[in-house]
Amino acid sequence: MQNRQELLDSLVDIRDVKIDRSLPVEERMKSYVEQIKNPYMFKVGNTIVRVSYANTTQTINDNFVNLLMTL
Repeated sequence: MQNRQELLDSLVDIRDVKIDRSLPVEERMKSYVEQIKNPYMFKVGNTIVRVSYANTTQTINDNFVNLLMTL
């Protein structure tokens, strides 16, 4: 079982992810996933972020596209 520091060390810091806003959304999505490795768990500095979604009408793709539009 990983301790917190091992988990932190294994995660990508989202601040290091660079997205080319001139690319089409599909290419931005691909670039993001390639860089972040695990879009459901990453870090911001020393804070671990786990992504989950509420039971709504929005799909994971809707939320993912919305996220990428802000990067």
